[in-house]
Amino acid sequence: MALFEEGLLANGLSTGVMVGIGAAVLVGPMLLPVVATVAKPLVKSVIKTGMTLYDKGNEVVAEVGEMIEDLMAEVKSEMPGETKSRIIQVDRTR
Repeated sequence: MALFEEGLLANGLSTGVMVGIGAAVLVGPMLLPVVATVAKPLVKSVIKTGMTLYDKGNEVVAEVGEMIEDLMAEVKSEMPGETKSRIIQVDRTR
Protein backbone atom coordinates (compact mmCIF):
# COMPACT_ATOMS: atom_id res chain seq x y z
CA MET A 1 0.00 0.00 0.00
CA ALA A 2 2.89 2.35 0.67
CA LEU A 3 3.79 2.30 -3.02
CA PHE A 4 0.37 3.63 -3.98
CA GLU A 5 0.30 6.22 -1.22
CA GLU A 6 3.76 7.57 -1.89
CA GLY A 7 4.32 6.82 -5.54
CA LEU A 8 1.84 6.04 -8.26
CA LEU A 9 -1.30 7.66 -6.89
CA ALA A 10 0.22 10.43 -4.80
CA ASN A 11 1.97 12.08 -7.76
CA GLY A 12 -0.94 11.59 -10.12
CA LEU A 13 -1.37 9.78 -13.36
CA SER A 14 1.89 10.97 -14.92
CA THR A 15 4.02 8.79 -12.65
CA GLY A 16 1.97 5.72 -13.50
CA VAL A 17 2.25 6.46 -17.20
CA MET A 18 6.01 6.88 -16.92
CA VAL A 19 6.35 3.56 -15.09
CA GLY A 20 4.26 1.87 -17.78
CA ILE A 21 6.36 3.33 -20.58
CA GLY A 22 9.55 2.29 -18.80
CA ALA A 23 8.28 -1.26 -18.36
CA ALA A 24 7.30 -1.43 -22.02
CA VAL A 25 10.76 -0.21 -23.08
CA LEU A 26 12.49 -2.77 -20.87
CA VAL A 27 10.22 -5.77 -21.47
CA GLY A 28 9.16 -5.02 -25.06
CA PRO A 29 12.34 -6.19 -26.80
CA MET A 30 12.20 -9.48 -24.88
CA LEU A 31 8.56 -10.15 -25.76
CA LEU A 32 8.71 -9.06 -29.40
CA PRO A 33 10.32 -12.28 -30.77
CA VAL A 34 7.85 -14.44 -28.84
CA VAL A 35 4.87 -12.44 -30.05
CA ALA A 36 6.22 -12.49 -33.62
CA THR A 37 6.60 -16.28 -33.67
CA VAL A 38 3.04 -16.73 -32.40
CA ALA A 39 1.47 -14.01 -34.54
CA LYS A 40 3.11 -14.87 -37.88
CA PRO A 41 1.22 -18.16 -38.49
CA LEU A 42 -2.00 -16.50 -37.37
CA VAL A 43 -1.52 -13.56 -39.74
CA LYS A 44 -0.64 -15.93 -42.60
CA SER A 45 -3.79 -17.93 -41.94
CA VAL A 46 -5.93 -14.79 -41.95
CA ILE A 47 -4.38 -13.65 -45.24
CA LYS A 48 -4.92 -17.06 -46.86
CA THR A 49 -8.55 -17.08 -45.75
CA GLY A 50 -9.05 -13.57 -47.11
CA MET A 51 -7.53 -14.49 -50.46
CA THR A 52 -9.70 -17.61 -50.70
CA LEU A 53 -12.85 -15.63 -49.90
CA TYR A 54 -11.87 -12.99 -52.46
CA ASP A 55 -11.41 -15.62 -55.18
CA LYS A 56 -14.73 -17.28 -54.34
CA GLY A 57 -16.42 -13.88 -54.38
CA ASN A 58 -15.04 -13.16 -57.84
CA GLU A 59 -16.36 -16.50 -59.09
CA VAL A 60 -19.82 -15.83 -57.68
CA VAL A 61 -19.94 -12.33 -59.17
CA ALA A 62 -18.88 -13.68 -62.58
CA GLU A 63 -21.55 -16.38 -62.46
CA VAL A 64 -24.26 -13.91 -61.46
CA GLY A 65 -23.19 -11.54 -64.24
CA GLU A 66 -23.36 -14.38 -66.74
CA MET A 67 -26.85 -15.35 -65.54
CA ILE A 68 -28.04 -11.75 -65.90
CA GLU A 69 -26.62 -11.53 -69.42
CA ASP A 70 -28.41 -14.77 -70.34
CA LEU A 71 -31.69 -13.47 -68.92
CA MET A 72 -31.32 -10.19 -70.81
CA ALA A 73 -30.70 -12.08 -74.05
CA GLU A 74 -33.83 -14.19 -73.43
CA VAL A 75 -35.93 -11.10 -72.74
CA LYS A 76 -34.66 -9.38 -75.89
CA SER A 77 -35.44 -12.43 -77.99
CA GLU A 78 -39.02 -12.55 -76.65
CA MET A 79 -39.75 -8.86 -77.29
CA PRO A 80 -41.61 -7.66 -80.40
CA GLY A 81 -39.45 -6.53 -83.33
CA GLU A 82 -39.85 -2.74 -83.05
CA THR A 83 -39.10 -2.58 -79.33
CA LYS A 84 -36.23 -5.01 -79.80
CA SER A 85 -34.59 -2.82 -82.44
CA ARG A 86 -34.81 0.24 -80.16
CA ILE A 87 -33.10 -1.68 -77.35
CA ILE A 88 -30.33 -2.81 -79.67
CA GLN A 89 -29.77 0.81 -80.79
CA VAL A 90 -29.51 1.97 -77.19
CA ASP A 91 -27.00 -0.82 -76.45
CA ARG A 92 -24.82 0.24 -79.38
CA THR A 93 -24.64 3.85 -78.23
CA ARG A 94 -23.01 2.87 -74.93
